Amino acid sequence: MQLRAGAGPTDAGTVLAGIGGGPLLRPGAGLYLHVPFCFHKCHYCDFYSIVDTRDRQGEFTKRLIAEVRALAKATQRPRLATIFVGGGTPSLLAVGLWQELLAALAEAFDLSGLVEFTVECNPETVSAELMAVLAAGGVNRVSIGAQSFHAQHLKTLERWHDPANVFKAVELARAVGIARQSMDLIFAIPGQTMTEWDADLKAALGAGTTHLSCYALTYEPNTAMTARMKKGEFSQMPGDLEADMFEHTLSTLRAAGLERYEVSNFAKKGDECRHNLAYWRQHDWLAAGPNASAHVRGVRWKNIQRLDDYLNKHVRDFAMVTDVEYADAVRNLSEAVWTGLRLAEGIDAAQTLAAADAAKGGMAEKIMRVARRQMELGAIVRVDDRWQLSDQGFMIADAVAVAFLEVIE
Repeated sequence: MQLRAGAGPTDAGTVLAGIGGGPLLRPGAGLYLHVPFCFHKCHYCDFYSIVDTRDRQGEFTKRLIAEVRALAKATQRPRLATIFVGGGTPSLLAVGLWQELLAALAEAFDLSGLVEFTVECNPETVSAELMAVLAAGGVNRVSIGAQSFHAQHLKTLERWHDPANVFKAVELARAVGIARQSMDLIFAIPGQTMTEWDADLKAALGAGTTHLSCYALTYEPNTAMTARMKKGEFSQMPGDLEADMFEHTLSTLRAAGLERYEVSNFAKKGDECRHNLAYWRQHDWLAAGPNASAHVRGVRWKNIQRLDDYLNKHVRDFAMVTDVEYADAVRNLSEAVWTGLRLAEGIDAAQTLAAADAAKGGMAEKIMRVARRQMELGAIVRVDDRWQLSDQGFMIADAVAVAFLEVIE
């Protein structure tokens, strides 16, 4: 069976059947679950989410469990290494529904080798009861959306939470034994000063977190934030100040013992997000929930997006999917370079050149020329036969990756 990129819709079971027989998932596989509900749509967010009226949570959870069971059966109850629940606001899901979902996951999959189970949380929806249920269900890591500790910047982002509740959420997680807590922060918010950004970083560090995701505010198409900027409500931060904030982030977190392991992610050694590393290293992962994306043995697909379509009573078990992309040598190489260069560990030069030779004659020589040029510019360095971004290169990571992709594609 062959499906062209963009073909569909079909369903995840058909895609999995087309990959081949036997155990499909390679060791270290993960599972991503998407919970689309939010109590408010943040203006900068372009992830699929809907404002929750709590009238469809039960129906959604029942549907999600059916999908999880179907995926597990089709892949012969694989042993998972990581689970990540994102959204949306997963912590908005009712506690009783969380209990049902966690029990279904433990029944459907082999979790004996699970090393990381992350749930994204909005600090405004974290409770002691929820944290206790998550911990009892095997969750050992929470990712808390702090974004800023300054009320005026949260208002600009249309982010509705009390900054004090970020610290409360961390304490509640620790109290029940969820040992790892990560925080998300955003910089380059209109009107934000370097002093305020420094205070945000230090507040997060002061909470004892050992993982921080620090993102520059991006103006994604079709978001309220972009529409407001175009109407002149505010101006995008000057590029030089944004660059200064990027550099300050590195120096501040490095001094605190958190090293950058990906463009926007920093952690103490051993506290890197293993699930996200699996994405960037092109490992296998299954996905359930509306708009969730999966990757198995080079094949990628995305679940149908709209919740109404996902809950369609005429669809059983597997979700309908779109954007199915089957593996080919050139695309695999492009993705490995694009995602691998984002990591501090970089990409293996010899493996990259060998893959290029296998994909297309003469491509390895072109890639080598790009690598030499980027080294001359100081954007990448060669360490133990790996091409890695320098601190300067991380500032222009996308441009460096594009330089490689232009000769690959």
